[in-house]
Parts: sequence; C-alpha cells; structure tokens
Amino acid sequence: MNERAMIAPVQKQVRVRAPIDHAFAVFTSGLTQWWPHTHGVGRKPISKVLMQPRLGGRWLEIAEDGTETAVATITLWEPPHRFVMLWQVDAQWKPDAAMRSEVDVRFFAETAETTRVELLHHRFETMGEAAGASMRRDVDGGWPGLLQRFVAAAEHQATPS
Repeated sequence: MNERAMIAPVQKQVRVRAPIDHAFAVFTSGLTQWWPHTHGVGRKPISKVLMQPRLGGRWLEIAEDGTETAVATITLWEPPHRFVMLWQVDAQWKPDAAMRSEVDVRFFAETAETTRVELLHHRFETMGEAAGASMRRDVDGGWPGLLQRFVAAAEHQATPS
C-alpha cells in the first residue's frame, strides 16, 4: 500500500429527537456543552472547546491558561444541513496543520422533531499508511461515544423545562 491507497472511511449515524436547526446548532455552536474536555490535543486542562460557526472557522480548544489550539478548519458551511472540516490532528493526537483527514457531518430532518445525523470521517490516507490506519482505528472507536454525548445534549436542550 502506498500513501495514495484508500483507507476505509469511518461512518456513523445517530437519530436525535430534536428539530434539524436545533441539532445543527448544538453540534456546532454548542460544542463545548457536549465535547468532553478530557478529549483534547492541546494544552491541559481545557476550559472550553468551541467551533467558530462559519466557513473558514476553526474548531478550537482553549486551555485554562488561555492557550488556543486549532483542531480543525471548516471548509464547507451549509447550515442546518451540512458542514465539512479538515481534521488537523496527527496519529499521536497532536495538532498538525499539515494533516488533512476530513470530517463531513450531514443533518437530515426525518420529521419536524427528529433529525438523522450522519458523520463521515475519511481521507486518512493523506496521513500516510501507518498513521492513517492508526487514526482510523482511534476515531472509529471514539466517535460513537462522542455522538451519544451530542444526542443527550441536543435532546436535553430540546425538551421544554
């Protein structure tokens, strides 16, 4: 296998009992509410994880000392249906602007109150064979729990108090 050989994408899907606009907003603007602050690539401890909700925006970790670490850059922004970002993290879980795996997240309104979210993390081959295979294994095991945290946050916030 060479660097150009395809590494299988990671595909995950969840259903959220929430309208599409709400699901999109919680996933993006509400990232700090559901992303675990123990899952980071930058300086620790992390005080906030956020996504700048716009084309060219970044996924940022902000440490308690104020240090900002860019995790990803948004390359497609189509609220409330889709966004794509370049995941700029290497196989050792360190920030690296040269990394180019891609996370594509799509939102589908199944009913007025239910949204299907499909996540595709791919292009691991851009990291090289060994690093790409390692990253693929890690994210394949990590995304399910993270998406369940997102679902819980979105459904909790969608429920009237």
